[in-house]
Amino acid sequence: MQKKLLLTPGPTPVPEDVLAAMARPIIHHRHEEFKGILAKVKEDLKYLFQTSSDVLLFAATGTGAMEGAVTNLLSPGDKAVVVRAGKFGERWAEICQAYGVKVVPVDVPWGKAVDPADVKQALDREPDARAVLIQASETSTAVRHPIREVAELVAQREQTVMVVDAITGIGVFDIPTDAWKLDVVVTGSQKALMLPPGLAFASVSPKAWGFVKQSKLPRFYFDFAKEKKNLDKNQSAYTSAVSLVLGLQVALERIKKEGLQNVFARTEKMARATREGAKALGLGLLAPESPSPACTAILLPAGIDGEKVPSLIRERYNVAVAGGQDRLKGKIVRISHMGYVQPYDILSGLAALELTLRDLGHPVQIGTSVQAALAVLSE
Repeated sequence: MQKKLLLTPGPTPVPEDVLAAMARPIIHHRHEEFKGILAKVKEDLKYLFQTSSDVLLFAATGTGAMEGAVTNLLSPGDKAVVVRAGKFGERWAEICQAYGVKVVPVDVPWGKAVDPADVKQALDREPDARAVLIQASETSTAVRHPIREVAELVAQREQTVMVVDAITGIGVFDIPTDAWKLDVVVTGSQKALMLPPGLAFASVSPKAWGFVKQSKLPRFYFDFAKEKKNLDKNQSAYTSAVSLVLGLQVALERIKKEGLQNVFARTEKMARATREGAKALGLGLLAPESPSPACTAILLPAGIDGEKVPSLIRERYNVAVAGGQDRLKGKIVRISHMGYVQPYDILSGLAALELTLRDLGHPVQIGTSVQAALAVLSE
């Protein structure tokens, strides 16, 4: 039996001590034992998000928190400026459209970061826009957006909130929620939090709570006010994902022990190693100007069947990576370096990519990418 390596940008690997915590006998979500655990988790989530506000938990994927952000902040007919620079930027727009929110698009070529000046232009053109919706890290293109600069524009507008999908941002690179005046920040458990899918999170600023009071969109499960009321009592509004929360407690303890800045530095170093490894093979990057530390999108060479690459890497070399989505299908391969990923995992992933390209007939000097990555990792 061969060991399998998971280098997809979600789900990501889960540490052994987190798995062990989730394997504990189930406890009731209304008993005092669980309330104590949730109280600890609540405080550690503030550390992770770098906020003094409570971070709401839902039994859902990150998309649930995205939907909750729309339904709790906006009303039918409201306008939202939406940065569409990839598959998940488009998801913001799709959620808005599902609830009758008018989308003011800021369309960006896939592989590029948004120019804050374009967001400003959209806000100046639509001064009654109630929200700006953006990704911190666009997972489909491996792009990091300048959310700090965009947030500075939004903070000047009392009637507009800044909403950030940081599903592959929180725990990956520095996102100081309060310092940057980010009104709602959402993430999911299966990325840098080193858990299986199933938990969604949303931090809500005092400014955003004012919007919650005014919102007229329908909501039931993803009701921020209801969840906050229960979280104040160290409970959830509905049945908690108990085993995931037990694992979350351990995962957050791991992050605190390492220290946020150390986590960010480690992740960035592995990201640089991956990029240098790809370039050593003569491969381009989809996002060379503004790469996200969460994952690297590597352009596949012409002359091979790019759609086969992810499956061949997995079937022949037991390494799971991600391909491209939508218009990028068959054009890129994405390698993750967030969460419970170590330097030797990156070397294995690059080696598997080399071998797969060779198998598909692309000329490769075996060991080239690994040597380039090692040069970075040994700094």
